[in-house]
Amino acid sequence: MRGPVTPEAEERFRALHRDTFADLLRFVERRVPADEAEDIVSTVFMTAWRRLGELPDDTRPWLFAVARRTMANQTRGWLRRRALDVRLMRVEIPHEPDGAGAAAARVDLDKAWRSLSPADREVLALVAFDGLTSEQAATVLNCRRSAFAMRLARARKRLQAALEPAVNPAALPSYTVKEQQSWTNA
Repeated sequence: MRGPVTPEAEERFRALHRDTFADLLRFVERRVPADEAEDIVSTVFMTAWRRLGELPDDTRPWLFAVARRTMANQTRGWLRRRALDVRLMRVEIPHEPDGAGAAAARVDLDKAWRSLSPADREVLALVAFDGLTSEQAATVLNCRRSAFAMRLARARKRLQAALEPAVNPAALPSYTVKEQQSWTNA
């Protein structure tokens, strides 16, 4: 909602929520998994709050239409992430003569990639596969460039950690540390 919140506007929104929440939730639950339905309904009511002054008198159809668009956006996002995973499976790793090293690298990369969250995979893919700059990728994700750069750095660290073999402290060589005399102890 733009401008100051008036008690009348707040009461109108509370009444709208009270009168339509159950119906809207049932509408959404019939179309998406139950664990995603409440998030979609929350997004619908957030949109209604921001546009409270523009709502028609009969708000139910308007809310259902917003819910449909929200579900469609969510589905498109899911399909994009799924398509990205499929494209990753088609990426060719340079062929090595015996193929064993390349196969192992591909298995390790695939395992590491799948261990990342969808958000991390999307951030990395925008730069690595789609060839976007940080500024362009930030526009795609609707965030600031600095926020994207931070997400990208974190995703790279998580991918690197997933690619590194687990270190077994017992397998590391032990070293004896000799105390050196410093000029302060002399």
